[in-house]
Amino acid sequence: MPDRFAPVRDCFHDLLATGRETGAGLTIWYDGHPVVDLGADSRGAWRPDTLVNVYSVGKPVAALCLLLLVDRGRLDLDDPVATHWPGFRTPATVRQVLNHTAGLPTFPVARPAEAVADWELLCADLAAAEPVWEPGSVAGEHAWTYGHLVGELVRRVDGRSVGRFLAEEIADPWRLDLGFGLGAADQRRCVDLSYGDPAWPVRMLGEPGSLRARALDNPPGGLDLAMVNSPLWRGAQVPAVNLHATASALARLYAGLAAGGTLDGVRLFSPELVAEATRVQYDGPDLVLDRRACWTLGMQREPDGSWGMGGIGGSSAWADPERGYVFAYATTHLADHDRVDELVEVLHSCL
Repeated sequence: MPDRFAPVRDCFHDLLATGRETGAGLTIWYDGHPVVDLGADSRGAWRPDTLVNVYSVGKPVAALCLLLLVDRGRLDLDDPVATHWPGFRTPATVRQVLNHTAGLPTFPVARPAEAVADWELLCADLAAAEPVWEPGSVAGEHAWTYGHLVGELVRRVDGRSVGRFLAEEIADPWRLDLGFGLGAADQRRCVDLSYGDPAWPVRMLGEPGSLRARALDNPPGGLDLAMVNSPLWRGAQVPAVNLHATASALARLYAGLAAGGTLDGVRLFSPELVAEATRVQYDGPDLVLDRRACWTLGMQREPDGSWGMGGIGGSSAWADPERGYVFAYATTHLADHDRVDELVEVLHSCL
């Protein structure tokens, strides 16, 4: 690690020493090269290939699978979803699905927790649903449904599941250690999540019956340790929230995007596609987040020009083209984002 970034390392280790963090990976690239690559946990069992469930940090990864098909001319952003998914009732476009304005932020039928493993059932529920709002009129993070909407479009256009498509078309060419729907060998590399605060899951759901609560709790279990640490969850494809990844893989992905779609000489995306995918597509109120949001095609864009995605619980990954870095943090300690905020403040002081 270059000496100028030593304060970031010190901050990371302070978080662990004080118990504010119990297990995480941190990778930072600057000026096109990795400069920080750390990983540790309170048990001393962290490995470079430890996989973490990073929740919504996976949404842009799912989106990129569909965007790769757009880039290849297999579908258009302004195609109606029903053009590729017969029987899909909501009059939303591919673009509206990608930027969280499709009007389907909740699964419409109450299902048991085990339904997370039933892809066809949940997609059929979405196809038959009435939108909560007129598509394109407003945004609301499609917290649980996003991956099924995007992933089923991938399957309808390409024939492969989104997990297989990701592995074969993005992860393998760019050497990214991440995936949806893990096999037994990769599940053995997963680390269990834990609560930083036992009240965390209740706090995250918000008011009972609210749009946020309905978006995050059907099927139930996505904030329950017994579910998210189980083989059922790790083996299922819930692309909105169950990407398992290393921080190093997330940083490599954003480094390739920040370089215009090329990583280690392997071009996956055109610069034009990357530019379209990372520009603001919606700027306004988000009915699920209950705040203003600037959505790109799968990511959030900040006022400083950075783009990426945070996950509930504290994981995060993004590119900051103005400052010339990419940042990825994968945590097992489900709590707020203050840890990332502190690390970034230190990083900016180093720059």
